[in-house]
Amino acid sequence: MKKFIYEERSIGKLILLIGVLLAVPLLVLPFYPEDAVYMPAFLIPAVFSVFLGVGIGFLSGKKKEAEGCRGYLYSSSMTVLAAWGYGIAAGAAPFVIAGQLTVVQALFEAVSGWTTTGLSVMNVEEVSHIFLFHRSFMQFCGGLGFVMMMLIFIQERESMNLYSAEGHPDRLLPNLGKTARAIFVMYCAFLAAGVIAYVIAGMPLFDSINHTMCALSTGGFSTRTDSIGAYDSLLIDIITNVLMLTGTTNFAVLLLLVRGKFRRAFRVSELRFMFLVLAAAVIPVTWSLHHTLFQTDAGESIRQASFNLIAALSTTGFSTMGYQDWPQMSLGIMILLMLIGGGIGSTAGGLKMTRVYLILRMAAENMKERVSSKRRVSVPVYTNAQGRQPIDGELYKQTGSFVTAYLVIFITGSLLLTETADCSLTEAMFEFASALGTVGLSIGVTGPASNNATLIVEMTGMLLGRLEIFIIFIGFYCMADRIKNTLVRKRRQHRPSE
Repeated sequence: MKKFIYEERSIGKLILLIGVLLAVPLLVLPFYPEDAVYMPAFLIPAVFSVFLGVGIGFLSGKKKEAEGCRGYLYSSSMTVLAAWGYGIAAGAAPFVIAGQLTVVQALFEAVSGWTTTGLSVMNVEEVSHIFLFHRSFMQFCGGLGFVMMMLIFIQERESMNLYSAEGHPDRLLPNLGKTARAIFVMYCAFLAAGVIAYVIAGMPLFDSINHTMCALSTGGFSTRTDSIGAYDSLLIDIITNVLMLTGTTNFAVLLLLVRGKFRRAFRVSELRFMFLVLAAAVIPVTWSLHHTLFQTDAGESIRQASFNLIAALSTTGFSTMGYQDWPQMSLGIMILLMLIGGGIGSTAGGLKMTRVYLILRMAAENMKERVSSKRRVSVPVYTNAQGRQPIDGELYKQTGSFVTAYLVIFITGSLLLTETADCSLTEAMFEFASALGTVGLSIGVTGPASNNATLIVEMTGMLLGRLEIFIIFIGFYCMADRIKNTLVRKRRQHRPSE
């Protein structure tokens, strides 16, 4: 039973970490002293979180045993869910304390930040620098996840369970701590490279830092209302494309590339599938845009199609233009790419390309079985960063169940948005695909004027998409199980003795 003490200690450490992260935007003040008026809005939740985290850790150390949900998987899921819930509330606090947003809007902005979605209800041209940095930094940290950030500095008995529960499928190195640190070093190196590249391309330093953090985390928050399109620079578009593709690539594949193992990296099925999907999407969208919006400029059609499709598939959400005038076919392809999403084990959202690849392989194998001899024996495989892996019945079952749940949620959320936002089905599908896939592209449904019901529907989609659905269900099941056990124990204590 002592395993639940470790769970409480983990929650305390995660809350302490959140408090430290909330204080980081204060580093902006020496460069923008006019924002010092907002210092209490960050100090209050940061200091409170630090003391709360330390207090939970101290109290859990005094306990001898604790009862709760069955199994490490359930316990870890509830820990991750509790950390994310607290992180969202704490991330929203500065907006509310400073009077920038209402409570629901602040929660929406925090959910969009930590889940690396990028949908926003703020007019960024009127927001102070410290809040712009706060939004971007939430996305940068949310791309790694709270557990990953904690493992960079601290490890404990429950670390592997927490790591898996937050949606990290791969261990890059034999040691979990070394894996977390290797990912963090790569992440920071790419951040430095991206900032330098943006500055050379002519982007202001503050904008460069924010856009690099959000591109690598496949988040999409921008310091400009028109996003990347505000700069109208082909070089900035290219740099952003590279950063988005980097962010959406599995960390294990990135490690292979960093180590120079290019052949092994490009044998990975997911990486090949990503480029195949992009090529298959860019051609028809380019043709569609050329015949409707850019009749006299084929180069602009290619540029707009490639950038916005990469933003959709990578689930980053940067844009170079509005989508209200896009042809229906192009919008449909954008929705499809947002549903597919990025690489598994990356900062991206969506179904994940590996799952979509496996679903297609399942369909292809089924067709082969129907037209082939019954004596034919096939053992399908796919290649990931660790090498060739068999596609067995258990993998089929897990993939099929996730895809089914994802599509049911997508359909339900889209229908709810048609009611709450009073928009067309196409607009609702586009917006909810963006929320569920943690993409951040908007067709105009989400903004400062959005009502609370619409924001709640989208927040639900963002959380389900970032925490991969089943973790949330398991976490709530665990909470219900604990409440039931507590009530049963109290009834037994108050039952009259015979």
